[in-house]
Amino acid sequence: MKPLSSSSSSSSHRKCPVSSYLLTFSFIIFVAILYGEDFSCILRQPFLQSQQLEDFEPQQRQQDTPKPKEKDEVVPFAVGETTPRGCNIFEGEWVYDEETRPQYGEEECPYIQPQLTCLAHGRPDTGYQHWRWQPHGCSLPSFNATLMLEMLRGKRMMFVGDSLNRGQYVSMICLLHRIIPESAKSMETFDSLTVFKAKDYNASIEFYWAPFLVESNSDDAVIHRVTDRIVRARSINKHAQHWKGVDILVFNTYLWWMTGMKMKILRGSFEGDMKDIVEMETEDAYRLALKRVVKWLEKNMDTHKSRVFFASMSPTHTSSKEWGGEPDGNCYNQTTPIKDPTYWGNSSSKGIMQVIKEVFSKSKVPITFINITQLSEYRKDAHTQIYKKQWSPLTAEQLANPKSYADCVHWCLPGLQDTWNELLYAKLFFP
Repeated sequence: MKPLSSSSSSSSHRKCPVSSYLLTFSFIIFVAILYGEDFSCILRQPFLQSQQLEDFEPQQRQQDTPKPKEKDEVVPFAVGETTPRGCNIFEGEWVYDEETRPQYGEEECPYIQPQLTCLAHGRPDTGYQHWRWQPHGCSLPSFNATLMLEMLRGKRMMFVGDSLNRGQYVSMICLLHRIIPESAKSMETFDSLTVFKAKDYNASIEFYWAPFLVESNSDDAVIHRVTDRIVRARSINKHAQHWKGVDILVFNTYLWWMTGMKMKILRGSFEGDMKDIVEMETEDAYRLALKRVVKWLEKNMDTHKSRVFFASMSPTHTSSKEWGGEPDGNCYNQTTPIKDPTYWGNSSSKGIMQVIKEVFSKSKVPITFINITQLSEYRKDAHTQIYKKQWSPLTAEQLANPKSYADCVHWCLPGLQDTWNELLYAKLFFP
C-alpha cells in the first residue's frame, strides 16, 4: 500500500501548483481585459526621439540608431498610430496623381509670395503639382485641416529658420486657410516675425526669420544678402525670446552655412569692434550652433505639452550632369522627378547630417527629425526655375540664357513643400 500511498501523495503535490498557475493566469487575463486600453496607452509611451534620425542618409538603417528614450507621459498632440511598425515614411517613391494633387490651387492661396507663384509667372507645365509621395509598405495619413486646427486650438505653432522653412510655413497656411472664414483669419508681419491667426480657434501659426538659428549678421528679415557671413554661435537669446511659450516648434538651418569657405565666428558682440573673430570648419561651427539650440530647448521647453521638430536639408539641383543630364544644365526646363532611388546630389552634406544625428541623440528634449532630403533629391522638376518675381531687372545676357538665372533652390507652391507638411502632420499626430 505504501507505493500507492506515495504515488497519490506525489500526484496531490503536483496538482497544487497547477491550480495556482491557473488562478494566476486567469487573474492576469481579467486585468488585461479590464484595463486593456490603459495598457495599450502605456505601451505607446516610448517617445520617438533619436530613432527619428534613422534615415539620416540613404543607406543608413535602423541598426545604427540609438534606442529610443522612454518617457512616462503621453506624446503631446499624438492621436494614434496609423503607420505600421517598422515602416519608414521617408523612404518611398513619387507617384503621379491627378485626382488628389494638388491639394489647393495657386490662385486659391493669397499668402504665397511672388517668389513661389510659378504659374502666375509663366510656367507652362503643371505636372510638378501632381506628384504624391508614397512610402514603401504604408501610406501617409491624409492631411485633415479640421483636425489640425482643432489640435491647435489655443496653441502656437512656429516655423523658425530661413526662406525654405518660410516656404513650408506658407504651404501650411495654404493647406489650412480655406476652411477658415475670411473674417476669422489674419496675417501680420513684425520685423522677423510673421503671424497667421485663426481667430475662432485662438490659434496662431508663425514664422520667425533666423537663417542660422543663432545670432548672425544676416538676421534682418528683408536685407540679409551678406556675402561675408558672421555668426555668434553661442548667442541665441535675441531670437529665442520670441520662441518662448510656443507649443510646436519647427526648425531648419542649412543653406546659409554652405558658403564653401570656413565660417567666421564672432566671440564678442555685433555692437562692438568685431575684432575677436575666429574661423572654423563649417561642420564644427554648425555643431556649436546646434548644441546651443538644444541647450536652450532643454531649459525652456515643457515636454509634457510641447513638441520640437527639425527639418533636414533641402537639396538644390544646380548641375544636371549629376543626374545624367546636360553637362551645362540645371533645374531649368526639368519637368519630371529623378527615378534613380539611390540619387544623392552634391549639394547635400552627409557630414552635416551626421552632426545633426550626433547632437540630437544626446538631447534631453525629444526632437523629431523630419527627413525631407532624400525624397526632395528626386524633385529636380519642382523648383521655381525662372518662373518667379525677379527683384532686379534681367540683363540681355540673362534673358538669352535662362539657365543662368534659374532658381534651383526654392520650390513652387503648390508642390513639394506640401509633402513636407504631410510628413510633419504624420509625425505630429501619428508618431
